[in-house]
Amino acid sequence: MEMPRPQAEHEKLKALAGSFTGEETMHPSPWDPQGGTATATTESRMDMDGFYLVTNYVQSRGGQVTYRGHGVFGYDAREKCYLMWWFDSMGITSASPAKGKWEGDTLMFEHKTPMGHARYTYTLKSGGTYTFGIANSQDGKQWANFMDGTYKRK
Repeated sequence: MEMPRPQAEHEKLKALAGSFTGEETMHPSPWDPQGGTATATTESRMDMDGFYLVTNYVQSRGGQVTYRGHGVFGYDAREKCYLMWWFDSMGITSASPAKGKWEGDTLMFEHKTPMGHARYTYTLKSGGTYTFGIANSQDGKQWANFMDGTYKRK
């Protein structure tokens, strides 16, 4: 039996591979009533023979690490959607991955969690840059920005 090979959908994830640094805005929310700014780094690579993008994320505020995350991104050919599993230093786990799709240069995931709905948006820009944002909703209809940032390839 011949082993499966990554398809064009897997190849698209390569755009997010590499080392990036970014400036972030944390919007006031129940988790961070004051909001503020942060810096972040991501180290991402294609892994498992090109089927998955694996990323490590570190956020700092005031010179101190405040949050760490580890993500695994893949493509489900049966469901025809991208999947994102996320693990972080808050220790909150999900029963299922976020599901998403590319529209042009934007990869957007949505996910229902025990704390409500979440939307994660990656938009590729020129010159090795991308933007990322998280929006939250209690009902999946009214959305509030939680954070956004711009990341540049190192």
